[in-house]
Amino acid sequence: MEFSLTPEQERIREAAAKICTKFDDQYWLEKDRQGGFPTDFHAAFARDGWLGICIPTEYGGSGLGITEAALMLETISESGAGMSGCSALHLNIFGLNPVVKHGTDEQKRRMLPPLIAGKERLVLS
Repeated sequence: MEFSLTPEQERIREAAAKICTKFDDQYWLEKDRQGGFPTDFHAAFARDGWLGICIPTEYGGSGLGITEAALMLETISESGAGMSGCSALHLNIFGLNPVVKHGTDEQKRRMLPPLIAGKERLVLS
């Protein structure tokens, strides 16, 4: 069994790490102290198209898989963002997988593109 990352998976990790360099330990310490959603962090990943990593291309996503999304979130966590950074993105990335798999075309067209673009965030209340 092979556990090495593919070249594409390595590029995903590199791209995510590059975005994370803009959000250093001081940024996350301030978020921990002050609270609040890391809107600028979320926007940076949306701007570069990463919120659609496992959404089919016909809805504006990258068409990659859950494995690639998990690798991206692992990289985010390793950057110093920890679960604060991952939590800001994970629900948008994984939360609509049931819609991707089982939703109607109308639901997919209505729900997926705004989340990919970062215009909406799924949050737990």
